[in-house]
Parts: sequence; C-alpha cells; structure tokens
Amino acid sequence: MKENKVKLAKYLKEHFPAIIEKDYNYNRIDFSINRELVPSVLRLLKEESGYIHLSHISCVDWLEEEEFELVFIIWSPVDKIKILIHTRIDRNNPVMDNIDKIWRQANTYEREIKEMYGIEFTGLEAADEFLLEDWNGMPPMRRDFDTAAYASNKYYNRPGREDAMDVREEIARHSGEEIPDFAKKYSR
Repeated sequence: MKENKVKLAKYLKEHFPAIIEKDYNYNRIDFSINRELVPSVLRLLKEESGYIHLSHISCVDWLEEEEFELVFIIWSPVDKIKILIHTRIDRNNPVMDNIDKIWRQANTYEREIKEMYGIEFTGLEAADEFLLEDWNGMPPMRRDFDTAAYASNKYYNRPGREDAMDVREEIARHSGEEIPDFAKKYSR
C-alpha cells in the first residue's frame, strides 16, 4: 500500500506541481490544492487512476481565517486507498466550480453545502431545491449563525406555542432521568 501511495503522490505532482501532500497511515492520503485545480485533479484521478467512487464532499467553516475548506473524499476499489482533496475558498465570496459532471452524486452534496454554508457552485443544477423551505436568512451551518437566537425567535415566542415543551424536559419526564447540568442552560 505504501508504494502505491508514493507512486500516486509522484504522479499527481508531475501533473500538478502546486499540490501539497500529507500522508496518513494505512490507506489514506491527503492533498491540498488551489480551488481552480480541483476539478482537473478529480477528473484525472477518476479517469486515469481508478478513483471511481466519490464518497463525500464536506465543508469546514474557518471563521477566524475568513475561509471555507472543502474536502472531496474519493476511493479506489482496486488500490483500496482513500484520497482527501482539500481546498480553501474565500468566505466573503464563496464560489467553487461544480463537479457534478465528473460524479453525478456530487450534485446532492453541493446543493446541501450551498444551502447550509452559502457556497455557490458554478452551473449547479437545481441549486435552490433542497431541504430548507422559505429560508432567507444566514445559512445555518455557518459558525456565526446564532442558533439559540433563531430557535428562540422561531419556536418559543410564536403565538400559539405557549404550551410548547422543551424536548429535554419532556425526555427527562418520560425517562425519570435528570437533565444534566450542562444542558440545563438550554432548557426554558
């Protein structure tokens, strides 16, 4: 496996000299690259290196650094190696190339990331059709989204919700268990 990872890293560096490798134990290897090169790297890995399975696309909000990090996780069933492609994008202008022409299932991941973090994927099909209905506020997975204020405004103070029960209190009532101290501050 080690020799396959070394061979893979050398191959990618020949095609993309700016790629930065970080090797992990066993069957994982990570690469960091500029966002503009991500589609080319992913296409090369799929079409010429046998990394045919897109496992996931994830997003990390680096609020203090004013960046988002996108991580594309792909897998080769032949080599049994997992590759993570990391790229950073500007949080104030979050735009990334769409990769659903490489892997069709990327469309679902990209739509979710667009909705939850506000990242625009150029040419994304059905970009506004996902989970949140009638949502016009800050994307809820951003670290500066105030979840407590949103919940307070949306659920506890609405007319007709005066009898709404706190879920922790209801679970404690049914189970007979006490609400842990750390959770009490979130209860009404």
